[in-house]
Amino acid sequence: MLWRVRTTLPDRPGALAALATACGEAGVNILGLQIFPGVEAVTDELVLSTPDDWTEAEVATLVGQPISAAPCTEAALLDQPTRYVQAARAMLTSPASFPEVAARLFDAEAGAADEQDVMSLMVGEVQVQVSRGAPFTATEHARGTALADLVSDVLARDHATPTPDRRMGGGVAPEYVVSGAMVSALVNGAAVGLATVALDGEVTLRVDAAWQRRGIGTRLLVDAARLANSRGIEEIVLTTRADNQAVLPMVMAAGLRGRIRMAGSTLTVRIGVRDLKPLQV
Repeated sequence: MLWRVRTTLPDRPGALAALATACGEAGVNILGLQIFPGVEAVTDELVLSTPDDWTEAEVATLVGQPISAAPCTEAALLDQPTRYVQAARAMLTSPASFPEVAARLFDAEAGAADEQDVMSLMVGEVQVQVSRGAPFTATEHARGTALADLVSDVLARDHATPTPDRRMGGGVAPEYVVSGAMVSALVNGAAVGLATVALDGEVTLRVDAAWQRRGIGTRLLVDAARLANSRGIEEIVLTTRADNQAVLPMVMAAGLRGRIRMAGSTLTVRIGVRDLKPLQV
C-alpha cells in the first residue's frame, strides 16, 4: 500500500537516516522523497510502500507525529521538477486555468476553512487562494509566487494585444438595464446576459454561449458589484466549478480586487465593493 506522508524532522545530521533505518526495520520501503528546507526544521514528504493492512495510525507511529498521512497512488511518484514544468506549460497554454492547475500542483484538498492552510498568490490585482490540510512550506510559497508572476505577465500581454471579435453578433453593443437586484444585457430586447445580486451578496452570473468572450460578463460583474454597494452590501461572492477558466480573466479585466479560492471541486470568488461607486438604479 502506498502512503504520501509529510513530517518535520530536526535540522541536524542523521535525522533522515534514523527515519530511513526505522522504515527498513519495519519492512517499509521509501519510494519517493522531497525535501523542503527550513531554518530550524526540515519538512520531508515521503512516499512509503507499507504492508497492505497498515493504517494511518501505524504510519504515524513509524514516522513520529507526521504533519499529514494519506493513501496515494503511483502518480505520487512522478518526478517533482517534471510536475512543475508540466504545470508551467499548462499555464502558458491557458493562463486562465491557473487556479485549477495550482490547486492540483500543490495537492490542495477540500475541507472546512478552519482545518485548512491557505496559500495566497497574486495574479495582477486578483488574489488566488489554494488550501489543504498540510501546511504549505516556504519553498512551495516561493514556487507558487513564481508561477503566479508568470501567469500575470502572460495575461497582461494578452490584454495588451486583443484579437478581433468575429463571433456571432459582432459589432452589436448590448444595452445594460437594471431592475431591482438584477442587471440584464439586452440585444434587440432579448437578454443575452444576466447578473443577480442576493441579499447575502451571492451573485449569479450567466452569459449566453454565443455572446461569451465579448466583455459582457466583465461588464455585468462590475455592474453587479456597484449594484451591491448601492444596496448596502460590502462584499459579493461568486461560486462556480473549479475548472471554470473564465473567472480569472473576467475579474482581472473588471479591474476589481478579488480573492479566488480553490477547495476541491469548488471555486469561490469574493470581491469587496465598499470602495466602488454605487450603481444608480
